[in-house]
Amino acid sequence: MRISRSTAGTAFVSGALILTLTALAYPSMLGVENAASGQDRIIANTQWGPLTEADRDFVVRVRAAGLWEYPLGQLVLQRGTTPAMKEAGEHLLVGHGRLDATCRKISTDLGITLPNEASPQQQQFVATAEGSTGKEFDSTAVTIMRVAHGGIFPTVAKIRATTRNSLVRELADQTNDTVLDHISVLEKTGLVNHEQVSFQITAPAKLPQEQTTPPPPQAGAPVRVLPVPEDLKDLQTVAPNPSYGAPSPSPSAG
Repeated sequence: MRISRSTAGTAFVSGALILTLTALAYPSMLGVENAASGQDRIIANTQWGPLTEADRDFVVRVRAAGLWEYPLGQLVLQRGTTPAMKEAGEHLLVGHGRLDATCRKISTDLGITLPNEASPQQQQFVATAEGSTGKEFDSTAVTIMRVAHGGIFPTVAKIRATTRNSLVRELADQTNDTVLDHISVLEKTGLVNHEQVSFQITAPAKLPQEQTTPPPPQAGAPVRVLPVPEDLKDLQTVAPNPSYGAPSPSPSAG
């Protein structure tokens, strides 16, 4: 039976994406075990409000997402075959660069250790896209990123609705705007298969924790920076740079 080029491409992308959504299911903070009390356990009282395990994990997840989506955005900008692909690459670099700046800022304020490398699984996502060229690259990269961005929405909404920490709340706002911006530019490429995306989001595969957990940073290693390219610093998106808010009332005030 003869398989068309488009069918083969779809099969390739499907195989590449079968593990995608488990990359979004990060365990608790690097090197720290979850307590039996769950993600709502308060692990620190700060001037910006109480910090829970869920808050801490969210900051780590946003940082980890940038560690693989930023280099994939670089590939999209370099290899994309259409103006819409180039635009998507620009928005990915700017969006994740700005989110990274926020994560690094609030991680210092809140005492959160950030990963410096993506998980083995996430690194494979980048390698999968990197191993393709032309239209196949466009389709593979767009589908991987559209599934990832679509899958993170519920987590962002839950953190935004429940966190009592103003810095985490601000990061959630910025992440929500950034994800929506990225979904929009990815869909403008005309390459999103919505049925496939829906299937991947609702039926993620299960992987061992060591495949989905970013390795802890080496002792004394500087925090890796994901910079917004100089020629893109003025790029207008729906996710502008945030302004860090004033401290919340004392945690004891409830």
